[in-house]
Amino acid sequence: MAGIKTLETHRCFGGVQGFHEHDSAQIGLPMRFGVFVPPQAEQGPRPVLFCLAGLTCNEQTFAIKAGAQQHAAAHGLILVTPDTSPRATGVAEADAHWDFGHGAGFYLDATQPPYAKHWRMESWLMGELPGVLAEHFPVRNDRVGVLGHSMGGHGALTLALRHPGRFQSVSAFAPICAPTEVPWGHKAFGGYLGDDRATWARHDAVKLIEAGARAPSLLVDQGLDDNFLAQQLAPDRLEAACTAAGQPLTLRRHAGYDHGYFFIQSFVAEHIAHHARALNA
Repeated sequence: MAGIKTLETHRCFGGVQGFHEHDSAQIGLPMRFGVFVPPQAEQGPRPVLFCLAGLTCNEQTFAIKAGAQQHAAAHGLILVTPDTSPRATGVAEADAHWDFGHGAGFYLDATQPPYAKHWRMESWLMGELPGVLAEHFPVRNDRVGVLGHSMGGHGALTLALRHPGRFQSVSAFAPICAPTEVPWGHKAFGGYLGDDRATWARHDAVKLIEAGARAPSLLVDQGLDDNFLAQQLAPDRLEAACTAAGQPLTLRRHAGYDHGYFFIQSFVAEHIAHHARALNA
């Protein structure tokens, strides 16, 4: 296993927040990720919560803005914040749009050129990164949860549904629930996956649930003043699919809250507690 390069560390709520880089075989480029190790890790390995960020974000965004470390420290959870895409890929058009390309990996493996070479986010997250974490950090890879925001919420839902048994807990803030039906998804899936809508459906939480995929009980929070709610997020479609399929879901709608990190800060303690109940059981 290749080593990691530690870029910076900070003492935080009795633990350590670090940011790291490793040479990814799956991506073919260096990839960055953050890790918060709580104080309980001094006594032995701890459960892990992956926190997947949204469009334009990187490995530092959730770690700096969400205020999650104090709650992870209280429950003894390790937080992992992966970057949202490969970087410095040499693909010129990858910087042409804020919602596609660099900073917008959509947590899938691209199949279309020029993206197929480096945009292998699912393989990195589900195959390679857990091994890197196991070698360098006191993680329990048998007790893992996933949380995401916006594009990262899409990632949390679809990765849990596509890889049954890998995650013991799942939650999301304002996720893109039905990407095959909204502009963000059309743009990303068309560029990364091509024109085959059947391939798109395999990366759509609603379509996956309708096709029989299941995940642990889902916790989803949605702000009703979210400016992306009407055109991009479709939580009602997720709710309907879960109800019809018997997939456990708690969908909470919050008046006055928007799409940003003040919304996440307001409810992140409840999400961390949701994961802790499952991961510390």
